[in-house]
Amino acid sequence: MSFGDPNNPYGQPQGQPQQPPQGGQPGYGYPQQPPQGQPGYGYPQQAPQGVPPQQGYGYPQQPAGQMPPGPGGTLQANNGYINVAGLGTVELATMGRRLGARALDAVAYGILYFIFSAIGLAGLVGASESIKDCGTNYGTPSYDACMTDAANASVGIVAAFFGAIALFALIALLYEWLMVSIWGATLGKMVLGVKVVKEGTGQAPGLGAGFIRWIIPMVGSLFCGLGTLLVYLSPFFDNSGKLQGWHDRAGGTIVIKK
Repeated sequence: MSFGDPNNPYGQPQGQPQQPPQGGQPGYGYPQQPPQGQPGYGYPQQAPQGVPPQQGYGYPQQPAGQMPPGPGGTLQANNGYINVAGLGTVELATMGRRLGARALDAVAYGILYFIFSAIGLAGLVGASESIKDCGTNYGTPSYDACMTDAANASVGIVAAFFGAIALFALIALLYEWLMVSIWGATLGKMVLGVKVVKEGTGQAPGLGAGFIRWIIPMVGSLFCGLGTLLVYLSPFFDNSGKLQGWHDRAGGTIVIKK
């Protein structure tokens, strides 16, 4: 009895590849193919047609620069974006836009103030001219009657002048308060793409928060306007990164880019 090559104890022909066993069973040392329709270990799983792919193990990945919606205003790494409930990820309005919108509103206020002041001054000038028309016949009944009429007219014109100023203040109140409360923006803010929203809901501030946001700068105007200027510049002092001014904090609002 003779033995073959010790390196080939089973006598298999050399130079021919070994075939895997029949019947679909994997042989030892051969790559295993997963059964049809069943995912094998280490193979990527394909979702059936029409079914969304399932995420694998690990934490779900969010697109860059986005965060899932959450309660309140969640600042994103102090990068100028904030996560607001109801709105998702939004960009905070820069101070340049905010001050520019305020400047546009100030121009609108100035035009209205000029119109009302011109009307009042025209009335005062007319009253002074009527006094001159009384002449110099002092002590005569016609002179006294003319002066009485001129004085009555002057009182009426002065009252109309201050009434016009009060009307201007009322228009300014309604303009700023109502527009921000209902729509979240004045005309200046609309032009520059700036909107005021509630930090917790993402909705327009509403009448209460809108009034609080308006009245604080107005109280500051009692101190020669310095208080108002400080209120409008106070977002620069906000360490939270949300650019909230003192009036924003009091009203629970933030200013975002539309």
